[in-house]
Amino acid sequence: MDKKNALRAGALAAGTTLMMLLMSSPALALTRDDGDDPGTGLSVIETLGLYVVAPVVLFLVIAGLVMVLDRSRAKKDTTSSNINVRSDAQAKA
Repeated sequence: MDKKNALRAGALAAGTTLMMLLMSSPALALTRDDGDDPGTGLSVIETLGLYVVAPVVLFLVIAGLVMVLDRSRAKKDTTSSNINVRSDAQAKA
């Protein structure tokens, strides 16, 4: 039974891959569609700036704002760690 399941899975994967390749072939067409007016392409520097540098800078700005705004408020310890459990009075025996 194990070989039959493996063969079935392999056939399914191969068939799915073949169908996806056949269906995606129009994506490689060289003819333009009606009304298609593409602009100029991006250079490597522009692409890296748009898709790598800009998201990293945006992440750092947001993280910095969160850290600065979080530290500006006085920390209030609402847990039981600020409760003094030792007695100030000396017990007499």
